[in-house]
Amino acid sequence: MDKAHPFGERSMLATIAALGWPTMLEQFFQTAVQYIDTAMVGSLGTHATAAVGCTGTVNWLIGGLVSSMGIGFLAMISQSIGARRPERARAAAAQSLSVTLITGLALTVLIQALAGFVPGWMRADPLIREDAAMYFRVLHATILLRALSIIPATVLRAAGDTRTPMRIALGINGINVALNFLLIYPARTVTLFSREITLPGAGLGIAGAAWASALAYGAGGIVTLLKMLNHPAVSPRGCSLRPDRRILGPVFRVTLPNMLQRFATSMGYVVFASLINALGETSTAAHTVANTVESAFYIPGWGMQTAAATLAGFAFGEKNREKLRRLGSTFLLLEIALMVVSGGLLFILAGPLVRLFTRDPAVIRLGTTVLRMVAVSEPFYGVPIVTEGMMQGCGQTKIPMIYNLAGMWGVRILGTWVCTCLLGYGLISAWGCMIGHNMTLFFLFGLRFLSGRWNPLETGEKTRKNAG
Repeated sequence: MDKAHPFGERSMLATIAALGWPTMLEQFFQTAVQYIDTAMVGSLGTHATAAVGCTGTVNWLIGGLVSSMGIGFLAMISQSIGARRPERARAAAAQSLSVTLITGLALTVLIQALAGFVPGWMRADPLIREDAAMYFRVLHATILLRALSIIPATVLRAAGDTRTPMRIALGINGINVALNFLLIYPARTVTLFSREITLPGAGLGIAGAAWASALAYGAGGIVTLLKMLNHPAVSPRGCSLRPDRRILGPVFRVTLPNMLQRFATSMGYVVFASLINALGETSTAAHTVANTVESAFYIPGWGMQTAAATLAGFAFGEKNREKLRRLGSTFLLLEIALMVVSGGLLFILAGPLVRLFTRDPAVIRLGTTVLRMVAVSEPFYGVPIVTEGMMQGCGQTKIPMIYNLAGMWGVRILGTWVCTCLLGYGLISAWGCMIGHNMTLFFLFGLRFLSGRWNPLETGEKTRKNAG
């Protein structure tokens, strides 16, 4: 890349590493928040774990909808930088801020109005619904500020700045841990080096965990906004915040399919979780713990996806067909290698990691079994993750939407309903259907990559040759 770009004259591998490792570390810090919350709440018992976990997929739905807003801006900003149009990149950043504020305010009203109904919709055990609704309501009390930590962070990554979001994620994690200790547990006395020390504590239990996360994410949103406002490449200062069709039109053509995909797949996760919740408290707790453990082992995949989207956007903006082709091959090989290592570690460490979050022998056995099952499929899942990222950077979101909806609803949900509701099988069969979903995406995106149709510059060149 030349000096006009964020990574100047670095080699491709050095550029990928410079973009990828901060994003992976950021993902690690975000996952650590989930680990810490689950572990600390898990110390309160299986009831608390289930109450916090039963609405987890709805939290993903909300986060996914907000994140999908940023995909269109990522494509436009990275392509604008690649095409050497800095004024367009800054204008897009300004429009992203307007969209963030509107989205955050709308979600605040909607979530607070519906929070009491969500556990029932999730078919959670009646004994945990009150605590689950309270946790859900409090967790999203600062959703406006959390939106400011998601979309502006995507804008920064689109400009090639992945280190700032990483540092903010570290800060969020630190605040969350400190507040967890202060808010979840009551005041208590511990012995350290033969001396008794009194630790303060509010003793709020589940509510304390919710407030800790809400306040930590809120603080992260404020800092992320300030960083974007002062960034040299994408600061929206001086740009209009009024809706601009020239910016929002192309952005929403990319965003809307991704938003529909996120909504439909997240709703799939909600239905999937509700099917599992109906299996009982043990299955709900094992599913919650296993999901939390597994999320850490997807970090290499999702971290590389962001780097792939940004660099593909740069190359597409340059109209550099050869660079885009080489990026694709390089990313895919790196992704598969990383996910092989990740899957192997998950298989080996499944049992000890589950025991970090629960002491219930039945939950431990079930959680370990399903984690070792999914560990085998991890290398295959890396292919769709990184291929979709490169397609997003090029502004292609319709095909990924179709593939993801087919996998989620045609394989995972339908299969789980048949296995659990019609055949009477348990959690293991549901996770088997989840693996089938991942393998379906591997074949669909793998064929797309091998055919070259993921690369619009490649397909455009073939079209021109055929026309000639």
